[in-house]
Amino acid sequence: MLFETSTKNPLIHLGKEANAPWLPRETSEIKIVPRLCESASTTSSSPSLTKREVHPRRLLVVRGNGNYLHLADGRKILDACGGAAVACIGYSVKEVIDAMAAQAASISYVSHNVFDHQSKIDLHNWLMQSSHGHFTRTYITSSGSEAMEGAMKLAREYFVWKGEPQRINYISREESYHGMTLGGLALGGHLARRAPFEPLLVPNVHRIPACNAYRQRHPGETDSHFVSRKAEELEQAFRQLGPATVAAFVAEPIVGAASGCLPTVPGYFKAMKAVCDKHGALLVLDEVMCGMGRTGTLHAWEQEGVAPDIQAIGKGLAGGYQPVSAILASGRIVDAMEEKGVVFTHGHTYQDHPLACAAALKVQQIIERDGLLSNVRAQGEYLAKLLKSRLCDHPHVGDIRGKGLFWGVELVRDRETKEPFDPKLQIARRIHETALEPPFDMALYYGQGCAGQGRGDHVMIMPAYNITQEVVETIVEKSVAVLDVVFKELSVRGEF
Repeated sequence: MLFETSTKNPLIHLGKEANAPWLPRETSEIKIVPRLCESASTTSSSPSLTKREVHPRRLLVVRGNGNYLHLADGRKILDACGGAAVACIGYSVKEVIDAMAAQAASISYVSHNVFDHQSKIDLHNWLMQSSHGHFTRTYITSSGSEAMEGAMKLAREYFVWKGEPQRINYISREESYHGMTLGGLALGGHLARRAPFEPLLVPNVHRIPACNAYRQRHPGETDSHFVSRKAEELEQAFRQLGPATVAAFVAEPIVGAASGCLPTVPGYFKAMKAVCDKHGALLVLDEVMCGMGRTGTLHAWEQEGVAPDIQAIGKGLAGGYQPVSAILASGRIVDAMEEKGVVFTHGHTYQDHPLACAAALKVQQIIERDGLLSNVRAQGEYLAKLLKSRLCDHPHVGDIRGKGLFWGVELVRDRETKEPFDPKLQIARRIHETALEPPFDMALYYGQGCAGQGRGDHVMIMPAYNITQEVVETIVEKSVAVLDVVFKELSVRGEF
């Protein structure tokens, strides 16, 4: 779907419309025109069409700057999602690039099995300090999936060291996501991403319902009662599996891609940690997407009052300047390791990579120096206020949720019943693709499955931590207009 502006107002496409820096609130002046791939008059002889057919959703980026991606076709895309909550300080920050260049000029690679290097030491010390000493060992890896796979292995090996090798079961949650490796997929509850590989996934993962107050809370139910029900679900899982066979409960403090920035209710993680402690199991938190400042504190668990035994981080750790993630091990884990006189049976060729460590350290230093976490909280509150004021009465917006600069909008067919759209309509994907096209030129993250069983559409807004109030306003204005255009088109076509 492409859009062109009406000639009624020639200033719209220049972003100079009064009271809206880029587009009027009313979308009646936007004409719907077919996509190239939908037009019967086009042929495959067109070079540009051929490229679109090969990669219909990929746009060629030639450079990035601040909050914007510049395309080969001359357009400038406002990145309202940081890719996948990655670009936390924006693009082309010279300090980070210089730090990487200096590291490469000094030493570009060493084997972590044999050598150490100063960037790893400095990053380790910084991460330990960030947790006030709770974590005492770090393993720097290359992706969130790697970190979660490693966390799963570390939880298992901890109990081998402790003389409890029977603890082989894991409990995770439905509508969750923990990576694309086989171990991560086995832990997660993202049905669409699991489906092709189900025969390969380990069977020793038990899933309980997510903490979804929007869809699960009973009418008039208090937070404390809701939390009690959730804790009982975990307790029942322990009983079913045998308490002494469970290694860990694994969860995202705020569920990202699988459920659209879904937070828990107050007291949830304290209750779940109490169940784990009762049965001697570990609490493993996946903060790959929601951590490293995304929700307003460096670690999302700081707002829950509960620290995990093992944690995985990624994405915002180095802001996309290098592919880097980490496994953080608490004193409980490390003490058992040292008492046994062993090391974690784990490693990757590029583990503790010098450039990755240098980039991550510099990004975190910039976040700390510039006070960006306070900006995440302030702009996050403003973003939430605008989204709720502009979309609270939208007939197809069911829930607006999140923390910090991590916000999701769940789209429903019926607000009263919370009935999701037919997955075949691909509502969230349509919103994402429409937003990327002129005159909107904005990137939103999208997903499906938040309502369970592969149903439910959501879009996510996850901008850079140094975003300004003006850019927040632009993101909301564009998002509202995109929703209006997409649902108007669906209505005209009679698709719902």
